[in-house]
Amino acid sequence: MNKRFWYRLGIRSRLLLLSTVAFTVSTGPTSFAQAAASTSLKTPVYDVVSIKPNTSGNEWVSISVDPDKYSATNVSLKSLIEKAYGIKVDLIVGEPRWVDSARFDIRAKIVDPDTEMLKKLTPEQSRLMFQSLLADRFQLRVHKESKVLPIYEMVIAKDGPKFKQSPPMPSVADEGSVGLRRGSISVQNTELTAHAVPMVSLADQLSHTLHRAVTDKTGLVGDYDFSLKWDPDHELGESSESSTASIFPAIQDQLGLKLQSTKGPVETLVVDHVEMPSEN
Repeated sequence: MNKRFWYRLGIRSRLLLLSTVAFTVSTGPTSFAQAAASTSLKTPVYDVVSIKPNTSGNEWVSISVDPDKYSATNVSLKSLIEKAYGIKVDLIVGEPRWVDSARFDIRAKIVDPDTEMLKKLTPEQSRLMFQSLLADRFQLRVHKESKVLPIYEMVIAKDGPKFKQSPPMPSVADEGSVGLRRGSISVQNTELTAHAVPMVSLADQLSHTLHRAVTDKTGLVGDYDFSLKWDPDHELGESSESSTASIFPAIQDQLGLKLQSTKGPVETLVVDHVEMPSEN
């Protein structure tokens, strides 16, 4: 199936559709780039890649993904690293400024693809394709490093959770009353809606929203339906006439959960070496 995503950067105008499939990255004593190269015999690579600077200066980003090709306009290398390694951009460290500020237009495709084989690629294999692309064209070398950083623990508030467990359904394709597929979270501006997702997926989404790791300590098992709405002006310290609470009291009032500030080990991705992309 052809997957296309369009989104605009900025806290007030984001639309994210996130799957709750857990992504894992295989690591060892070698670097990520070396790991990608060692599995290249099992994982397809893009045969033709075009990378051009984008100097438009606008905030719009478009991404189109097919099994045999990838197209992106106005993307940063940092966002590509996030996709390639399944790690939040806030946990990518050691990179030069241009990795986040420079924008690129990228076109990549596989010549004479085995369509059926490509459809069967696992998420990890798809990420390895991107890792190989970044290692080849940006000379990217990275490694993992665990650091003790401020985090939030998501726990059950005093009065207990204010949402219900999703009833079991015969197929993951079934949609709930909110119009979402099972296992999906939709975030539009400052409204979050979820259908049949585990608590760990909510914690992961809140990590993206709050730019700090959130760990699930609720002890709740199973999949749940819930919605959350908050006022971003309260987060920014701006005056607001809205009756909607900021995200922290909103989580407690609307979901019956609470975020506790603490410190804990967080896996980061350290950029050891990177260069501007080679000529096409």
